[in-house]
Amino acid sequence: MNHQTITLAEANTYVRRIHRHSAPVVGHKFSIAAWKAGALVGVAIVGRPIARNLDDGATLEVLRVATEGQHNACSFLYGAAARAAFALGYDLILTYTLEREPGNSLRGAGWSRDGKAGGGSWAAHGRRSGAPLLEHAGLPDPRKHDHGPKVRWSRSR
Repeated sequence: MNHQTITLAEANTYVRRIHRHSAPVVGHKFSIAAWKAGALVGVAIVGRPIARNLDDGATLEVLRVATEGQHNACSFLYGAAARAAFALGYDLILTYTLEREPGNSLRGAGWSRDGKAGGGSWAAHGRRSGAPLLEHAGLPDPRKHDHGPKVRWSRSR
């Protein structure tokens, strides 16, 4: 497997095809594509942390990872994202999973589980998700899909 950068538009298109419930990412620092035998098998989109108190200029967040299910593609992308972040001078990279997800791909890429995320679930009551705007634009409503408590993962330099 090898990797290269990919535009945000290309990465969002891929994510939408694989994970139709995920809204497109608006901005990013970089996106990475994983290739095997000339075929695109996954992408990772990395940007500033969503949580304002974590947006300190030294931290990035993996906002989306999507793969075709290729063996080790997720670990490959998480590892490449961390190496790229550190090469760019960042000290910490974060991501979040649902609590019930085991995180094997993250562990395989050298990430550590930090524990429960403080922000609650992705479908927190009263949270403005922008879903009516998304539906109007023909995009999926993230409130209509599987949600739950989150866990934060990190890898530091």
